[in-house]
Amino acid sequence: MADDSEFTAFLPFIKMGATDGRNFVRKGVSWALRQIGKRNSRLRIIAIRTAEEIKDMDSGSSGWIASDVLRELGR
Repeated sequence: MADDSEFTAFLPFIKMGATDGRNFVRKGVSWALRQIGKRNSRLRIIAIRTAEEIKDMDSGSSGWIASDVLRELGR
């Protein structure tokens, strides 16, 4: 079974992609962060915290991603 650190290693890449305005990139970033957050309760907290950081980025895409992730993970 994969360790949590294998998933948290992707968070910097998720944050980098959060400001990309392309539709499929935005959807992919959202999907990746939501799936990480569904893995276990510890990763859920980390994914929610990451979504909140993404929300503070100055981008329409980042706002959409954060809203999508927070809605699904039940902040």
